[in-house]
Amino acid sequence: MPLQSACLRARDLAGRWFLDSGIQEPFGGVARYYRSDLCRNLRVSTEITGYAAATLAWLHALTGERAYLEAALRAGRFLTRTAWDRAALLFPFEYSVDGDVAPPLAYFFDHGITLRGLLSLWRVTGDAEFLETATRSAPAMARDFDAGREFHPVLALPGKEPAPGDARWSRKPGCYQLKSALAFRELFAATGEARFREAYDRVLDYSLETHASFLDAPPGPALMDRLHAYCYFLEGLLPCANRPEIARVFAAGIERTGRLGEELAPEFERSDVRAQLFRLRLFAARLGLAPLAADAAAHEAARILEFQLERPDARLRGGFCFGRRGSQLLPFVNPASTAFCVQALEMWRAHQAGQFEPAWQVLI
Repeated sequence: MPLQSACLRARDLAGRWFLDSGIQEPFGGVARYYRSDLCRNLRVSTEITGYAAATLAWLHALTGERAYLEAALRAGRFLTRTAWDRAALLFPFEYSVDGDVAPPLAYFFDHGITLRGLLSLWRVTGDAEFLETATRSAPAMARDFDAGREFHPVLALPGKEPAPGDARWSRKPGCYQLKSALAFRELFAATGEARFREAYDRVLDYSLETHASFLDAPPGPALMDRLHAYCYFLEGLLPCANRPEIARVFAAGIERTGRLGEELAPEFERSDVRAQLFRLRLFAARLGLAPLAADAAAHEAARILEFQLERPDARLRGGFCFGRRGSQLLPFVNPASTAFCVQALEMWRAHQAGQFEPAWQVLI
């Protein structure tokens, strides 16, 4: 099958996986991932539900299929009407189902991704509920996580005390938080309120000051995980990529991430890193920041396709695996990985047709 046709087929298979696999609960929430070895979903995640809402809204905009819009609306209304803590004005990290109690935590990063999912739905549907919730919740995000020069990564609810950090990058402040801060930038565009632009700029300044050391880690799986987070930083730069000093950081970051990723891939590779990096390369090419060789791009698309499952089981068919160790795929069928991979493939297909528009707002 020609590669472009394979990418189109992969998009449709992934869309059906979001609709038919059970990764989205009937009430609208989306599980963090499906454990194929245990045959069960993990807890519902507000972050992953935000990613899914954005993905489904994007798929609806591409295809016009009503089923995508209906699933996106279920995800969005779960976030606004059920998951959102109206007293705290924040989104808890996870949502408990069937008495499985989730830790009472809120993450700065997850919160911003959730808001971006709501804003994606608002742009597609015009439904004011999604913009209003994001507009009410974002100031609490900016205020409650504020730690002066940086933002706390995690708060304990309901008191909103900073949660203790540990060795994981996600439990420390870092440049990766810039992708989450895109929600502030989107809200500035939607409302014209300067406080949202200022909140994004604060995270931008901190991220530019600290990003250089983020990948200073020994080679191994932990560094591959950090490449994933560093791609978040690069994605967060996109609204400012026309500024020469940021364009230099952006191009150098793509080159460094790609080199390290290839060095680590034989031992451990994440599908989301490969997809994130491919999307960034497509943006860089379209913005005139770095060339994209056609043969190399086709090779990247083929490598991404290797992570998609085509097994008969509807819980697996069309989803993308989180990663692999050596040649062995890992038993995690992941909504975020699926979203990143299928969007990277579709953006490449549009690039090949001369139709790719580098709108950072639609970047899942």
